[in-house]
Amino acid sequence: MRNTARWAATLGLTATAVCGPLTGSALADTDAAPASLYAPSALVLTVAHGDAAAMTTPVRAVTLSCAPKPSGTHPAPGSACAELRGVNGDFDALGGRDGVLCTKQYDPVVVTVDGVWQGKRVSYERTFGNECVKGSYGTSLFAF
Repeated sequence: MRNTARWAATLGLTATAVCGPLTGSALADTDAAPASLYAPSALVLTVAHGDAAAMTTPVRAVTLSCAPKPSGTHPAPGSACAELRGVNGDFDALGGRDGVLCTKQYDPVVVTVDGVWQGKRVSYERTFGNECVKGSYGTSLFAF
C-alpha cells in the first residue's frame, strides 16, 4: 500500500509541475513578444605569431557582436559584420583581395575566432604566411 501512495503522490506532483504552467495567466500570454528578435552573434577574435594557436600566445584580441547592431572592441564592427553576413558566417569563404602584393617571407600569423554566429557555436583557426597575407583576406574582419 505504501508504494501505491508514493506513486500517486509522485504522479500528482509531476502532473502539477508539467501542467501547472499551462493554466491561468500563462495561457493569456500567448501573444507576448519573444525575448529577442535576433539570434546571438558574439565573437572573440585573436591574432598571434606562430604556426598554431595552441603553441602561441595571442598578441591582440577583440570582441565583435553583430546583433542587434554591430558593436564590440573591433575597430570596424559595422564592416566586419557586413563582411561576415556576405559569406553567411563561412570564414573559409573569405578570399584574398585582388591587387595586393605580399612578399613570400614566412613569418606565420595565426588568427582564431571563437563564439556564436547567428545562434550557432563557431571555432575557427587559420594560419597566414605573414601579416601582409593576413591583411589581404577580407576587407576588415581580420584588420585589428
